Formats: sequence, C-alpha cells, structure tokens
Amino acid sequence: MTTQTRGSTLSVDWLRCDGHGVCAELAPEIITLDDWGYPIVHHEVNAATERVARKAVELCPALALRLSPPR
Repeated sequence: MTTQTRGSTLSVDWLRCDGHGVCAELAPEIITLDDWGYPIVHHEVNAATERVARKAVELCPALALRLSPPR
C-alpha cells in the first residue's frame, strides 16, 4: 500500500504584494509574473522545489508569501 502526501502550498497575500518580482527570480520553477508584475504560482511545492520556495518566502520584500506545510 502506498500513501501519497501532498506537497507544501505556496500562497500570496495579495494585500501585501507590491509586485517586486523577487519571488519569480528566485523560484522560476513554480512562479511566473503576470503582465503587471504580480506572481502566479503554477505548481505545488514538492521536494525538488521546496528549497527555492523557502528562499522566496524569506526574501520577499513585502513579506507577502507563505509556505504552508502539507496536509
């Protein structure tokens, strides 16, 4: 029997986000920017992308990113 676990979830606090774009530079595997420079999170964070997701959360100048643990 195998158990599937979901990865962590990266979310954006839209009230804080100023569209600096730092997150997309640090984690291009999971984040791109829309036409106005705001982040679009494309993929659930997995083991391969967790390190860059954490770095994006830590370095967000507006503190607008949150990484929630798997459920």
